[in-house]
Amino acid sequence: MKEVFHEAVSELGEGRPVVVATVVRTKGSTPQKPGAKLLVRADGEGVGTLGGGCVEGDIWFAARELMRRGGAAQYRDYELNEDLAAEDGLVCGGTMYFLIDPVYEAGSYLRHAREIDAAYAGGPAVALATVTSPGEGGAMMGARLFIREDGATEGTLGSAELDREALKKARELMIHGQNEFVVTRDGAEFFVEAYTTPPQMVLCGGGHVSKAIAPMAKKLGFRVFVTDDRKEFANAERFPEADVLVAEKPETAIPQLPVNPNTFIIIATRGHRYDNVALEAAARTPAKYVGLLGSKRKAILIYEDLMRSGLPIERIREIRSPVGLDVRGRTPDEIAVSIMAEALMFRLGGTGQPMKIEDWRIERIRQKVEAGRQRAAAAPG
Repeated sequence: MKEVFHEAVSELGEGRPVVVATVVRTKGSTPQKPGAKLLVRADGEGVGTLGGGCVEGDIWFAARELMRRGGAAQYRDYELNEDLAAEDGLVCGGTMYFLIDPVYEAGSYLRHAREIDAAYAGGPAVALATVTSPGEGGAMMGARLFIREDGATEGTLGSAELDREALKKARELMIHGQNEFVVTRDGAEFFVEAYTTPPQMVLCGGGHVSKAIAPMAKKLGFRVFVTDDRKEFANAERFPEADVLVAEKPETAIPQLPVNPNTFIIIATRGHRYDNVALEAAARTPAKYVGLLGSKRKAILIYEDLMRSGLPIERIREIRSPVGLDVRGRTPDEIAVSIMAEALMFRLGGTGQPMKIEDWRIERIRQKVEAGRQRAAAAPG
């Protein structure tokens, strides 16, 4: 999405209109999920993707027609049945819902696009709520409410109640830059998209586990920060993936980093004394994910010290220790996988449960196949 808003800033800044198509909701199996965007320029070219194939082609055409004819925002669904999926070589069978939103003049949209662009670059988090169905409560199709991190807003969805609901939801989503489709009691529907910096991974301690985590985190889109008071452990040769290296003690290093709620801090120093100080420094930042590597016994001892230091019990409960999912990892690489799996689960809202097909579904498949065999056996000839 970053490139879409960057292009919007460029085009609108030059006085050229754009149309932005967004996936706001999906059902079933689809090639893209909510939040995917395609920006169509006045010359017909575009930036971003909605999943490719016939889906993108049809929405692209609708966006170009809207650009040519003029008119208000459109909300439409697109059923990707088996035949259409087969044409594009996809294994899908769901429905995608799109908001096709024209921006004919720069106006406030340009200002908001610039703030979204800045949020991606490390500025304050922001959110944009857009009405996709007006319902019966005074909402206006295509109406927008722009929401800043400090709670300030611009625009309206059509009523004070809707604006309050959008503001509350936006504050929840700003932490990790997520989105959500909201259906209100009176039938109005709106889509909230939050924008913040890319996720940040702070590795406090430059040992074997941190060395294994760093390339995984980088590949998964995290900015990587490494701290260790030993320069032989906090250097570019050992951590080529690191965006920032700080060769200082944790209590000095952590305050120097641009920690925000979308930051993940892993404490993996070389000993209990350093872990203790590092964990307290990390816990006093706004990072929503703070994890400590080690045994439960070590965690209990450090938690006692944190309580004595006056750290609120609510914050102590948020700390993840031992950090990671239970995959019985033993090697640094195995432990790194368990930590990154938990970090992704936390960031993306997953459950951490297996995704394998349930037994009752397998039984239904068996019954269907068996019934087919019986019909075939009973058929004449």
